[in-house]
Amino acid sequence: SVQNPEGFWAEIAEDYIWHKKWDKVLDWNFKDPDVNWFQGGMLNITENIFERHLPERKDQVALIWEPNDPNEDNVELTYQQLFEKVKEYANALLKLGIKKGDRVAIYLPMIPELPIAMLACARIGAIHSIVFAGFSASSLADRINDAECNLVITSDGAYRGKKSIGLKSIVDEALETCPSVDNVV
Repeated sequence: SVQNPEGFWAEIAEDYIWHKKWDKVLDWNFKDPDVNWFQGGMLNITENIFERHLPERKDQVALIWEPNDPNEDNVELTYQQLFEKVKEYANALLKLGIKKGDRVAIYLPMIPELPIAMLACARIGAIHSIVFAGFSASSLADRINDAECNLVITSDGAYRGKKSIGLKSIVDEALETCPSVDNVV
């Protein structure tokens, strides 16, 4: 990888599903800095997570979520179950008018819906910005405005230990100064 990075990474990349194979593996200039990998290539990373692995891993656990309360049951999703949820969420985003290149702020606690939303955005080519669900309304607004997000994904609330945090009310306050947002999920 050090002596021949182009050859090394080209061999790794051969295992991926490509819509269009790359023209050049690596074009770099660390002086400027300007580094470009797999120029001209086109792929969807979620196809390389799901379609590439489902034949041999569909029943294998892909996601394990441990709840805040140790008395609650954990959640386990197989690759197939996760894939179905990501496709459903991606279709919901498309129905809301989210398309390739749109920006989506994700303001969720550490729940299964966080990676599902992230993967759904990647599936349709939307750019996602994950904002830590402990940030204030003004910090959230800054990040939404910086990215000019079209959509915010959140939950009604979250738990930090025994403390309940009203995430939706924080989003509502943030949106008072976020003109680019069309919808909240």
